[in-house]
Amino acid sequence: MTKALLIRITCPSQDIAQKIADAAVEKRLAACGNIEGPVSSTYLWKGVVEQAFEHILWLKSVESCWEALETLVTSLHPYDIPAMVAWPCTHALGEYAAWLEENTEAPSR
Repeated sequence: MTKALLIRITCPSQDIAQKIADAAVEKRLAACGNIEGPVSSTYLWKGVVEQAFEHILWLKSVESCWEALETLVTSLHPYDIPAMVAWPCTHALGEYAAWLEENTEAPSR
């Protein structure tokens, strides 16, 4: 099985999260996107404690798509440094893992 990833990206609005999710799925870099929120975020930016409401975009993808997803997210995301992190999936329902693999495709180099 291809190494599955669960990717979490904070976005300033639902519209931005949806735009990234749509592009990732259309390009087959992710098989699925889920949007949660708004959530309240507190963070340090340039030495100042900031607070904002954000939306969380979860992408279900595979490790071979990570670099292309980084490029896509940074091109569509308005933040200077998008909060984009991934967790490897150590277990997945067999049929779901097969679906994930069938619906993602790493770009050719």
